Amino acid sequence: MNSSTRLKLSVMMFLQYFVWGAWYVTMGTWLGETLKFSGAQIGLAYGTTAVAAMVSPFFVGMVADRFFATERLLAVLHVFGGLVLFYASTQTEFGPLYTVLIVYTLCYMPTLALTNSLSFHQMTDPGKEFPGVRVLGTIGWIVAGLFIGSMGLEATSVPLKIAAGGSVLLGLYSLVLPHTPPQKLGHTPTLGDVLGLDALKLMKDRSFAVFVLGSFLVCIPLQFYYAFTNPFLNEIGVTNAAGKMTFGQMSEIGFMLVMPWFFKRLGVKYMLLVGMLAWAVRYLLFAFGNNEALVWMLYSGILLHGICYDFFFVTGQIYVDQKAPADLRAAAQGFIAFVTLGVGMFIGSWLSGVVVDSYATTSAAGVAGHAWEQIWLVPAAGAGVVLLLFALFFRSGDRTASSS
Repeated sequence: MNSSTRLKLSVMMFLQYFVWGAWYVTMGTWLGETLKFSGAQIGLAYGTTAVAAMVSPFFVGMVADRFFATERLLAVLHVFGGLVLFYASTQTEFGPLYTVLIVYTLCYMPTLALTNSLSFHQMTDPGKEFPGVRVLGTIGWIVAGLFIGSMGLEATSVPLKIAAGGSVLLGLYSLVLPHTPPQKLGHTPTLGDVLGLDALKLMKDRSFAVFVLGSFLVCIPLQFYYAFTNPFLNEIGVTNAAGKMTFGQMSEIGFMLVMPWFFKRLGVKYMLLVGMLAWAVRYLLFAFGNNEALVWMLYSGILLHGICYDFFFVTGQIYVDQKAPADLRAAAQGFIAFVTLGVGMFIGSWLSGVVVDSYATTSAAGVAGHAWEQIWLVPAAGAGVVLLLFALFFRSGDRTASSS
């Protein structure tokens, strides 16, 4: 891959995740503080990405890979998606906003797979070249958070408008990306191809089945962090909460660099266990921290994001790649993404909203708030139970599943 192509792909990744980071992190604060939506409504709004994650494989597998050049499809999805997201920023009622967000996320979520596939197509050695390009996406997310937090825009609809502008810009920029023709001309994919259902045969292996079930279950408490951390920090008076939340992405970059060292010494099972433990510890830190003497607990919980994400999600992807036979690897990755990012995160979005509503409070002065200590103990307990079950039943050293 030459330097010109690398630069183009790096800018693409920066904008791709700048857009997501600009609206996703702070939307809960805008919905709760300004629009006065309930916790359940906020959770459902965040669940639109999970719905789209379940639907987008159909689009990518049955349409994108067969009929359209990737860069042109990215252009259409991002320009149209940007216009839809701008319209979403003008909505003030839950029903219309939820509907528009569904339309937007159905445009955005397929682009995650499309930007990856476009990058891989242009690389001679993706294993070595992709991380250096993909890290620009994390930097884009960080820049979005720092900008929005420093400008004090978290409780407004402006972040959605910024993301909308970034989306239109990325759509236009996509037209100058390297040409990437349809990958599966003449091939008609089945439902099993699209959803990775062929990977179900791997469930005969007990360890793989335990991994899938554990990954699904732990993704339910995970969504508490994504949907409600920013509203929590703002409610307890943390200044520039969006900017401080980018410490998590900064730690993600750092832990990604040292993952090979840990992986060699801990192995798959203990890497996954450490990742699950980090989620439970993070929620405990949030539960007992405050914006005064114990503010270090809040920062520590945010900084744990590198372990939470890298040790669990990235290690899980590596495990699936090692466990599945060559002819089932793509199907297995698609299946685990559908189960975790789709079904697990959707249930977590709904449940987190219900829990937050259950602990809503009103002060003597009539100020609405939440009993955050009790709220964070719920996902902490959930992650802890999954951790215990996973430790008891998962065996990473079992025989590799057969493709028969």
